[in-house]
Amino acid sequence: MTTLKKLASDHPRITAWAALAVGMVVILLWSAKDVGLLPTQMAALVVATILLAGLCVWIIGWEDKEEQPE
Repeated sequence: MTTLKKLASDHPRITAWAALAVGMVVILLWSAKDVGLLPTQMAALVVATILLAGLCVWIIGWEDKEEQPE
């Protein structure tokens, strides 16, 4: 457990990316369960969702750089 806490404190953006990606993929899979997509289509959506989560964390991180005094 201390290893996870150390990882989260050392790499907060990667941790946020992973947490957001897991949540977004769960919502995607739940909402698309009755759509009838092919496995390759679902895999493409999952990959796009993970990349979107990373983009969201990266954009939110822009504010962190602006607030730090030099």
